[in-house]
Amino acid sequence: MTTLLIAGATGLVGQETLARALADPRITRVTALTRRALPPHAKLTNPIVDFEGLPLDADWWRADAVICALGTTRAKAGSAEAFIRVDHDYPLAIARSARQHGAQAFALVSAIGADATSSLLYNRTKGEVEASIAALDYPSYTIVRPGLIGGERDEFRAAERVSEAILRAFAPVLPRGWRISPAGNIAQALIEAAVAAAPGRHIVSAAALA
Repeated sequence: MTTLLIAGATGLVGQETLARALADPRITRVTALTRRALPPHAKLTNPIVDFEGLPLDADWWRADAVICALGTTRAKAGSAEAFIRVDHDYPLAIARSARQHGAQAFALVSAIGADATSSLLYNRTKGEVEASIAALDYPSYTIVRPGLIGGERDEFRAAERVSEAILRAFAPVLPRGWRISPAGNIAQALIEAAVAAAPGRHIVSAAALA
């Protein structure tokens, strides 16, 4: 049986991950860190937090495994600095505190093209957070690198809707790594990584998520 901590449970992938985790009989307790309250559930602990000032000594940090699905875009964040805080600094702070409280496995939603040496802010930040969390020496560390994430978002993103429509139309002739990564597939990969907690570092590619 596994106790699980989830960060980013209100986003597209996070919502799907939370729903699956709560329904999974292998998971006995789920702690979801959010800015706003979630619907109650018998298995759910829901601390309302400010990611700028996490309570690092709280008892609810204790979990077997962590799933981080935090993420934004530069446009939504408002600046490069704000984007880096959400996509690098917050996940790293969560990973560090959970590790200090005994977590053994970490599963991170990153992105295809993540590369700490990239000249592109998005790819570079994703690569840097992958490396920063790797340095914490989790016994089990899984990086999930989706392509364009498919699913119904709470917010409308015109560019992503157009891209999704194009990719769906050409899916039969596209290499698997270029196809849409459905949110449900990403969520299931995260849960399996957290529950299995296989030793070492693992990467789940966009091709495996298509």
